[in-house]
Amino acid sequence: MNVHAVIMAGGGGTRFWPRSRQRRPKQFLRLAGERSLLQQAYDRLGPVAPPERTWVITAAAQADLVREHLPDLPAARIIAEPMGRDTAACIALGAALIAAADPDALMVVTPADHVIEPAALFQRTVQAALQLAHEHPHALITLGIPPTFPAVGYGYIQRGAPLPSRNGIDAFHLRTFKEKPDFATAERYLQAGEYYWNSGIFIWRVAAILAELERLRPDLLTRVQRIAAAWPTPDRDAVFRREYEPLVKISVDHAVMEHCRAALVLRAPFAWDDLGAWPALTRHRPQDADGNTVLDTQHLGIRTRQCIIVGEGGHQLIATAGLENLLIVRDGDALLVADSRDEAAIKQLVELLKAQGRDAFL
Repeated sequence: MNVHAVIMAGGGGTRFWPRSRQRRPKQFLRLAGERSLLQQAYDRLGPVAPPERTWVITAAAQADLVREHLPDLPAARIIAEPMGRDTAACIALGAALIAAADPDALMVVTPADHVIEPAALFQRTVQAALQLAHEHPHALITLGIPPTFPAVGYGYIQRGAPLPSRNGIDAFHLRTFKEKPDFATAERYLQAGEYYWNSGIFIWRVAAILAELERLRPDLLTRVQRIAAAWPTPDRDAVFRREYEPLVKISVDHAVMEHCRAALVLRAPFAWDDLGAWPALTRHRPQDADGNTVLDTQHLGIRTRQCIIVGEGGHQLIATAGLENLLIVRDGDALLVADSRDEAAIKQLVELLKAQGRDAFL
């Protein structure tokens, strides 16, 4: 069976505003290394699926950026959504397009904006999941991240009965999905030892996900199959827009995973971070003697502690005095100054810009 990889690259990354914008969202930024997050996702999948079997599903406005960042990827493998419809539609579309050409394929799905290290452990885990998919042809498989702190911003997976390990990777039946918890519940999950962070990474036979879509979301399946049927024809774009626009925005977890007949989870042995907001930089960039994290700028500080300072190039100087726990980001026509501990405020600022019609800054 051939293995196909689908990279979901259509997110907006609003919590990284103003560096992340509609014209250049988070997955195209170099936040944790010298290559963009999208490039790192593509690199990790190289040993799993060749370029001709790697698909990137992105927003129409970002298709040119994908080509720029991934010049080796065949243009026909860049799928530009006319409008965003969340991960259930994105994954269903990828499965339908793959099935049209390769109905017996295996499928690996991953977001474009995660940091995963080392890549070799990720690849070993995926190979273990692919082996499970061979042995359990009807199962939907995901990767669970062992929690390292009581995170309230992640969904959780509760594991069930164990399965024999594969490639040294622990495997389990999947018992339940849990919504983002409050702090006390997250602490309980951490202490219990049977809960994992939901990685949003999936592995399965294409036929398995299509069968579950037919059972649980038949309208979604019908519409993406119409798109796939029209893909080689001159009507492709018109059919794509007509069939995609009415789809309900819903995650694949809510639409399929929480209700599927057979789900398995592998305990991921690699380090994982979904880089949810600017404070995540402190986990991937060095700090100076005062705990400041500085990116793409020169910094001169007096009595400046625990700040995140981001500029537009190494030639710039940002000077600070008497500051603590601040986030300072300069990008083009926008300057952000915020409490670095208030991650939600940045998303609120972006929503306020939208409400005021100040689209030039988005």
